[in-house]
Amino acid sequence: MKVDSMMQHQLLSWYKANARQLPWRANRDPYRIWISEVMLQQTTTTAVIPYFERFIERFQSLEALARARESDVIEAWAGLGYYSRARNLHRAAKEIFQFMSRGLGFPSDHLQLIELPGFGPYTSRSVASLAFDEPVGVIDGNVIRVFARLYDSGEDWWKPAVRKNLQILADRWVQGTSSSQMNQALMELGRVICTPKSPYCNLCPLLTKCKARKRGTILLRPSAKPRKAREIWVWQPQVVRRGEEILLTQGTRLPFLNQHWVLPGLAKKVSSAPKKFLYKHTITHHDIYVQSTSRRQLMKGNISKWVRLSEIKQHCPASLVHKAIALSYDI
Repeated sequence: MKVDSMMQHQLLSWYKANARQLPWRANRDPYRIWISEVMLQQTTTTAVIPYFERFIERFQSLEALARARESDVIEAWAGLGYYSRARNLHRAAKEIFQFMSRGLGFPSDHLQLIELPGFGPYTSRSVASLAFDEPVGVIDGNVIRVFARLYDSGEDWWKPAVRKNLQILADRWVQGTSSSQMNQALMELGRVICTPKSPYCNLCPLLTKCKARKRGTILLRPSAKPRKAREIWVWQPQVVRRGEEILLTQGTRLPFLNQHWVLPGLAKKVSSAPKKFLYKHTITHHDIYVQSTSRRQLMKGNISKWVRLSEIKQHCPASLVHKAIALSYDI
């Protein structure tokens, strides 16, 4: 399928006139673009901006991030969730810094980038395109929605074969133009005009070309990717103090905080919500009910360490744990 060059021109003209002023668009610094793209996964643009600005102020360069302690990176990431992203960010920064130390520069090819920790198909193509204009398309939820309506396709985008065809289409859209501008234009169109429930069709630069608009199927979106079944868990944390220090363990089998430093305690999956609990917390598809416990027996086989209460966020940023500590006199 050949992409109409007039549609490319119309979309780029619209983007040039309407692009939002975002802090990571100030220049084409691959470091800033990379940080923003990782933060924007699972988080809205509005929510990301203050986190991005604080993070960049603290780690002003890739070298600063590479040389930082992991605990400092985790602390700076607190509030964004999905903390494996922060750990992978730190690991990748170290590898890129070593790469750059050999005089090779920041990796500019998406096939190089995808080999780094945390760089999946989306992030690698996004950084390579937005920072270096590599002619590759970027597929995210916004672009999928734009394509689904523009071509009136209701296919299951999450299926591998369909995803592959969408990637081919996205790659064609950036040919013969700036891939950096085109990818951002497609994503921007999906974010601010071609929205999920109430699209602003009359403001769309591609209105006359939109098949879904012509056929009256504009609100028939592609089917959603099947969600994982919700799980109910009961967690009985133990707040063990030693002066101004709190005991944390790693290795406790908590699927919702896998490999994180957490409070010691027992957790079990249950079939229904308990009637008595201190508070409820949700992480992805896990509903967690926190209960008090009188037990003081630590789980065997766990790695443990004592952490000063004032430094707890550097080791354990999860609000689930902070709530338990705040309620420690009642637990």
